[in-house]
Amino acid sequence: MAEPLVLGLVEFLHNLFTTLWIGGLFTLAFIVMPSIKKTLGMTPETKQLTGAIKTRLNKIVWISIVGLFVTGIPLSVSNSPDLFTGFLSFSNTYSSLLSIKHIVVILMVAIVAVRGNILPKMASLPPSKNEKISALLMMANVVLGVVVLLLSGLLATTPLPTP
Repeated sequence: MAEPLVLGLVEFLHNLFTTLWIGGLFTLAFIVMPSIKKTLGMTPETKQLTGAIKTRLNKIVWISIVGLFVTGIPLSVSNSPDLFTGFLSFSNTYSSLLSIKHIVVILMVAIVAVRGNILPKMASLPPSKNEKISALLMMANVVLGVVVLLLSGLLATTPLPTP
């Protein structure tokens, strides 16, 4: 009885971390940033406000990344033990979809690192160029987030092999 309860809790946490990360991306890209720019314009105060929002969201994203890693390992092994053949394995449909999902998530983490840690320190870039690159990376992560959700849906419906 404890195992289904524990797995259910792990699945819940995995879904929560996914929602926080990808939901935060969507909220920032399609609601917060456009609303701020339309209402306040691009003043120094606007840049300060958007910087503060990005800093807070970045903390949630990194917590979510760690949480997804910690919860993803037991889920990969326990949800479909007959299908999971190892990290980045392409030996069957389930493992292939999961491997593609992991590759996309690794790309998303790399974008988070570049956008949050590397790009702000690149003093050689003019601020307008830096902002454009940051916005493009954010939109790329939104698209990749949609791909992750699609792959998760496909994984959930992957049929078990027949004996």
